[in-house]
Amino acid sequence: MNNKLINYFLKITNLTTDEINILSENMIIKNLPKGHLLLKEGQYNNDSYFILDGLVRQYKTIDGNDLTTNFFSEEQWIISLENFQEKMPSKYNLICVEDTTIVIGNEEKAQKLFKQFPRLETVSRQIMETVFFEQQNLMTTYITDKPEQRYLKLLKSRPEIFQRVPQYDIATYIGVKPESLSRIRKKIQTKNQNR
Repeated sequence: MNNKLINYFLKITNLTTDEINILSENMIIKNLPKGHLLLKEGQYNNDSYFILDGLVRQYKTIDGNDLTTNFFSEEQWIISLENFQEKMPSKYNLICVEDTTIVIGNEEKAQKLFKQFPRLETVSRQIMETVFFEQQNLMTTYITDKPEQRYLKLLKSRPEIFQRVPQYDIATYIGVKPESLSRIRKKIQTKNQNR
């Protein structure tokens, strides 16, 4: 299972046998059941997570309603960028939508590894840049796109999500009520039939 993370790193750079061994030895792998709350809003946390298998939903509770802000699935990182500058309580919750297997990364352990293998810090920076880019794109989409455009982008970029999460979560993710999501889906279906 940890080969998935090693393979992820190998897509970024070549690793020596020693680097592969030290990464494998230091991996903390956890199997979490569906419904497990990985992080609760208000908790302090400086861990990062790599999804080996499964699906995690990020959400915020506002006025008693859970609003989905992101989904993380296989080969994706969950990294809270705000915790790298200053320790702040989490602004969101993370819950396992399915049975999920994760690798837990810890900043203290990472710093020790970087001292022993400095090149791994460069790999870490590349991962952070990728995560930052993804989060920036997501934020831009929320500001500039209409819900129908967000729906179509999600359908194109991550079609498997539609089979793995309830429609309510997809609706809150694109910023609409479930009834509006039904209208969006009907509108798109009608457009496709008229082509």
